[in-house]
Amino acid sequence: MNKGKNKTKSFVTIIISLVFAIVFMWLAVRGLEFEKIIDSMKNANYFWILAASAFGIAAYWFRAVRWNLLLEPLGHRISNSNALWTISFGYLMNLTIPRSGELARSTALFGVEKIPVDQSFGTIILERVIDLVCMLFFLALTLFFKYDAIAAFYQKSGFRFNPSYLIGFLLFFALGSFVFFKFKSRFLHIPILAKIIHFIDGIFQGLTSIFRLKQKAKFLMYTIGIWLSYYFAAYLVCFALPETSHFGIADGFFIIVVGTLGMMIPASGGIGAFHFALKIGIGALFISLGKSFEEGAAIGLSYAFLSHTMQMVIMLIMGLISIPILAKARTKA
Repeated sequence: MNKGKNKTKSFVTIIISLVFAIVFMWLAVRGLEFEKIIDSMKNANYFWILAASAFGIAAYWFRAVRWNLLLEPLGHRISNSNALWTISFGYLMNLTIPRSGELARSTALFGVEKIPVDQSFGTIILERVIDLVCMLFFLALTLFFKYDAIAAFYQKSGFRFNPSYLIGFLLFFALGSFVFFKFKSRFLHIPILAKIIHFIDGIFQGLTSIFRLKQKAKFLMYTIGIWLSYYFAAYLVCFALPETSHFGIADGFFIIVVGTLGMMIPASGGIGAFHFALKIGIGALFISLGKSFEEGAAIGLSYAFLSHTMQMVIMLIMGLISIPILAKARTKA
């Protein structure tokens, strides 16, 4: 019965994510001459795509080694290779069901290293919090250096952020955490609730592992390495197109922020949402440079197809390679 419900839920999730992808892709290509976009991609300098992809792969490695540092305070020391391939497998799963990769990654790690899923899942949630902080840092840089582009993007995208939602979520999380730790001992005698409490405890252990880091300097270094890799993976693609090859370092800050916002939308692999975000984003960047939005939107879509395709190829190759490697490692575990 539960398996049937899970299959139905997965099917509905996939359908919803595909609808998101189709709608945003339609928004991305609407009103543009697709032939010009194809010609632009044909004339691109693919040396820069290859250079960008090298940084994209480097981000995988930095994240794998850093994950080991987060698991160390929990009493676990894993193979960097297993960390790399479980991360790759998780990203592959995200291409099917959005946000499923985090749990798939923890499950895969348990299969090869026997790390409790709750603890590793907690460290992955922690990674997402750290990623958010790093993204906010890039947003701050963008606001400082490219405020006009951000203002134009805000206007053109129609996106409106209500900070009360974030405040409400944080208050709810804080209250829920207090109630959980205050009264959890009263329900430990109930087997089902005891399992749930144990699982949540494990997640909190993973979340708080950052406060018990043994190698803080290395953790910071690898975090910088991850986001520098993300930056260059996004920025170097600009040099593949003549129309964006003049973009400066600050323009790269803007592009990575806009691209990250696009990937946050729950469409399969960011398809459509990423393209729409870059269409609006580079169009807004052109406005800040005194050029037309329409010209920038067309170039933005060309950039999006090049960058997103590169990311998808990396995810597919790394993910497909991970399957036999993890299967072999699992038999040895």
